Parts: sequence; structure tokens; C-alpha cells
Amino acid sequence: MASEASRSKYFDNAKFILIFLVVFGHMISPYKEQDKVLFTLYTVIFLFHMPAFIMISGYFAKGYKKKGYLLKTVQKILIPYFVFQIIYSIFYFLVGKEKTLEFDLFQPHWSLWFLLSLFFWNLLLYVFARLKWAGLLIAVILGVAVGYVENAGSFMSISRTFVFFPYFLLGFLLKGDHIKRIIGAKFAVPAGVVIILMTFLFFGFSFPQDAVPWLLGDTSYEHMGGMQLSDGLLRAMQYGLTLIVVFGFLPLIPSNQYRITKIGERTLYVYLFHGFIIKSIQAILPNAISENYIFLITFSFVVCIVLGSYMIKKYTQPLVELKI
Repeated sequence: MASEASRSKYFDNAKFILIFLVVFGHMISPYKEQDKVLFTLYTVIFLFHMPAFIMISGYFAKGYKKKGYLLKTVQKILIPYFVFQIIYSIFYFLVGKEKTLEFDLFQPHWSLWFLLSLFFWNLLLYVFARLKWAGLLIAVILGVAVGYVENAGSFMSISRTFVFFPYFLLGFLLKGDHIKRIIGAKFAVPAGVVIILMTFLFFGFSFPQDAVPWLLGDTSYEHMGGMQLSDGLLRAMQYGLTLIVVFGFLPLIPSNQYRITKIGERTLYVYLFHGFIIKSIQAILPNAISENYIFLITFSFVVCIVLGSYMIKKYTQPLVELKI
């Protein structure tokens, strides 16, 4: 982290690992209920991988005041969301997932919620960035409070926008020196290893089967088993646990240049296209790969390598990065 170049490599490596966890998490999702190992992997991954991704996105949103930033946000985030929302609608109809062909632009398909929420998070910066750390406290309160709104759900990604916004705002507030201290502390690496291992052990033995929706953040407390006043406290505790795991994960990321480092710059392509591959492979081999751990890991890695390649970017860039 001593130079701009090493910082870039560090974050690109982090983004590659996180996009791999996104793909792998989606690969094992259909099989997690029947396999304790996969269930533990799934829950630990979903506890921190998107919060970490979102925090890094917030870290790179510091130029929000620059001229043309909002227009660029529309071009690079909102328009691709609408384009791929339409494409996924057609895809789901063709593979039989949807019985009728409908284009609902405000009910995000599968993983597209991230793009819609990312657009809203950038808009929220114009208010919350001025409040600085006090704004982070307000964001946490809103993230807790939105769970009490019964109708807050996946429509326009309202629930996830507020639930995950504290991570985005935290990333925005963190400076390079903060990151350097976090990952460069004397015992940061062994502490990170212990945190990750303890999380796996804790989730492996005690995470409830019906608590997965808490990790997704896409619905109200009422729709996660009945609303209780204590639910807000549980979400606040989840924020704390998630941040511990995220900050345990960050020191484990190398700052060296690898072949996969460049793919960290193209995670959007992996994110947008991997659903077509995963949904297709799951339809073709619905149960044959459920316990083949090596295949699940290897296939997820190959998907990231292929979709993050220069060739994929070259030929799909006009679709992903439309000009306005």
C-alpha cells in the first residue's frame, strides 16, 4: 500500500476474490439446504462478501463532487441496469423460469439489485457525505429501521439500498491511511485468519437454517419470520459481526501483481454475465454437481477468468458501457 500502483493492485486483487465469492455463492445456492458444508460456506460468504464489495465501491466514490460524475453514474450504472433487466427478462422467459414475458424495470432480477442500489447509494452521498461520521450513524439507524417497514422489499431494491448503505458510506469515509493501518497492523494477518476460521466454526455449528434472509437484506423483519422489537438489535449486531469479518478479510489480500489482478478491473462484466452461465448449467445438471466441491470451485473460477477476460470486454463493452 506504499504507492498508488500497489493500492490499485491491492483493490483489484480484493475485487477478484470477492467476485469469485459472488459466483461461487450463486453456484452453491441451490444445493446449500442439502449439504451442511455448502450451507456453511454459503452463509459465511453472504455475511461479508457483498458488504466488502460495497465498501470498496464506496471507497472509490470520493469524486462524487466532480463535474459530470452524476451523468457518468447514470451511464455506467443505471443504464446497464435497465439494459440487463430487459435481457434477463427475456432469458428467464426462454429458459422457462418465467411463464410470461414481462418487463418490470423496478423489480430487479436476481443479482441486478446491486446496480440499482449502487446508483441510489451514489445519490445518497450528496446528503450523507456532508454529515461525515454522524451520517454513518444515521445510515445505520435507517438500515435498522427499514426492517420495520413491512412493505420494504425488493421493489426498486429499497430494502437492500438502506440495509447495505452503511457499508458504502463507511468505504467513502475511509481514507488511504485508514486502510493502510487496517491491513498493515502487526498482527493483522494472523488476526484475520483467526476471525475467518472462527466465523466458519461458529456458522457451521450454530447458524439457523431459516436465518439466511437476514444475510440477504431484501425484505422486512415481518417477512423473515414475524416482526419483533428485538429484530433491530439483531440487525445492529449483524452490522458489527459483518464489519469484524470484513476487516479480518482485508489484511489477507495481497498487493502483488498476478495474472488474475487485471480481472479485478472487469468485475462488472463477470457480475452481469455470470447469471446466464450459472442458470444454464444448473438447468442442465441440476443435481449432478451438488456434492462435487472441486467442480463447483473450479467452474466458478473459470467463469470469472473467462468473463473477466479482455476478449469478453472487447466484444461486450458497447452493451455494458453504453454511451449517452
